[in-house]
Amino acid sequence: MSNADRHGLIAQAVRDSGSLTVQELSELTGASEMTIRRDLEALAAQGALERVRGGARTLLLRGAEPPFALRAHEAVDAKRRIAAEVSALIADGESVLLDSGTTCLEVARLLRGRPLSVMPLSLQAIHLLSQTPGPTTLMVPGGRPRAAEGALSGPLTLASLAALRFDTAIIGCCGLSAAQGLTAYDLDDAAVKKAGIASSRRTIVAADGTKLTRTAYAYVGPTSLLHALVTDTTAPTDEVTALEAAGTIVKTA
Repeated sequence: MSNADRHGLIAQAVRDSGSLTVQELSELTGASEMTIRRDLEALAAQGALERVRGGARTLLLRGAEPPFALRAHEAVDAKRRIAAEVSALIADGESVLLDSGTTCLEVARLLRGRPLSVMPLSLQAIHLLSQTPGPTTLMVPGGRPRAAEGALSGPLTLASLAALRFDTAIIGCCGLSAAQGLTAYDLDDAAVKKAGIASSRRTIVAADGTKLTRTAYAYVGPTSLLHALVTDTTAPTDEVTALEAAGTIVKTA
């Protein structure tokens, strides 16, 4: 098991259980207790959990968003497959709005260098696309980045979206279900997603299967706003069926 995979497993286990001991995490991962202690120190430094005597406990309230630095190492292969499928749906010459989040950052890696006009909504994607010479036209919105997350939001971001019209919005997902619709962890992020969808001819949601088991705090809108969902093989079959019945095209990467 790689360090990144082990960190992801530890963080998820602590979130699910509330707290776990070093011994319990050692048994879970097969790593030595010394290795687990180092892992817990690293995860505590990222804000993924709180280090306590003999183990760790979660810092996250129910429905809270895990830190970007931790999410960037979770389900990386699935996110890359999803990104490849999303990229294949984008035709050269399109204007594209690219949401924030770790899956959309993987999409940005595949869009750079293509003859597209792209407006990213995160500092990470802006930095990535700005480093690539070629036919990609980079459009940078206004706004204030959320600490650690890098996602742009606020009145200047909303004004940038209102001033433009996009062929496609690629939206990241915090939670999605046929019954509860599209949801986000942050109210400002939800407002940006709503504005992006409203300014685009079609909307593609990029989300690994775990997002289809969650409902986050802030409501974005019903699934009727979505043209397509690109997910992976871990997506629950019953939820995929319900989304398709509601009119969303579901592609599995």
